[in-house]
Amino acid sequence: MDIIIRKYTPEDENALFSLIEKEGGEWSDYWSVTGKPKYIKALASSVVFLLFSYSVLCGYIRCRDDGGFGVYVFDLLVDRDYRGNDFGRLLIENVCRDYSDNDVYVMGDVYPYYEDNLGYETAGKIYIAGKGD
Repeated sequence: MDIIIRKYTPEDENALFSLIEKEGGEWSDYWSVTGKPKYIKALASSVVFLLFSYSVLCGYIRCRDDGGFGVYVFDLLVDRDYRGNDFGRLLIENVCRDYSDNDVYVMGDVYPYYEDNLGYETAGKIYIAGKGD
């Protein structure tokens, strides 16, 4: 299988948002009229990798580097049509390889996927201390 993983550039914006919008309402905070400008700003200040299979964007991962204290994965998405091909694992492994001097933490709400499918252990929880507008 022809797989390419590379860093996101602003030229990828339309393709990335098409992928995100395809997920529907679950991801609408990112692609809605009010959410999209915020997410574009988040992308600009994040480490983002895209995974292509035969030149088709199939998935992406968005992370933040905490200055040597760890890399935090905020978003991981693989197109439904391409799930089951280990693309999510490949994206995470790419981050681990690029930041091999750091611990890599995955934050998310699909814990069974990370625990059961990838064998990751739980290292705590995230608590909401305040909700923005």
